[in-house]
Amino acid sequence: MSGHEPIKLGVLISGSGTNLQAIIDRIAEGTLNATIELVVSSRPSAYGLKRAQAAGIQTLTLDKAIYADPIQADMVIATELKQHNVDYVVMAGYMRMVHDPILATFPNRVLNLHPALLPSFKGAHAIQDAYDYGVKVTGVTVHFADNRYDCGPIIAQRALPVEEGWTVDELEAHIHEIEHQLYPDVIELLAEGRVHVGDDGKVRIDPAA
Repeated sequence: MSGHEPIKLGVLISGSGTNLQAIIDRIAEGTLNATIELVVSSRPSAYGLKRAQAAGIQTLTLDKAIYADPIQADMVIATELKQHNVDYVVMAGYMRMVHDPILATFPNRVLNLHPALLPSFKGAHAIQDAYDYGVKVTGVTVHFADNRYDCGPIIAQRALPVEEGWTVDELEAHIHEIEHQLYPDVIELLAEGRVHVGDDGKVRIDPAA
């Protein structure tokens, strides 16, 4: 763990919040130098809200009426994140695209997690798509989000060999295991100030001190 001040996170969720829980747990055990200032959910029924509340984290839920205008919704979210002095925005199972109000407020500071090795298998059904294609290796990508779906500079990837006979549910379980390790690991790299986006749009990670 670095001697830096903890970085402040805003986490965007839509569902069960298992990656949110992984981040909460790593902070609690002292292996992630961060604080979660706000959890924003696109769905009031998201179980991740209960995880946030159990950890004493402030939450914000936006209803469908606000999301009828996605730009307006993102303006609301960006304003709330700024008011909480957030350093990085972490998309954790957030099933909506983020737009300029958030991206421009947090340039190269919006993280997304994708359950495949980008640029392969973009979209919302990446695990099923990779399984159906019959790939022998898939994995997890963490990248900075931009205004294109599942694009933006890649920060880290971790590969997963697909074993013969796995069901798609078994593949998904192994993907989630990697997500819960890799996402907090990448956030810790950010906390240590080791992640940089070059002029060529590629990410460079400094070696450990």
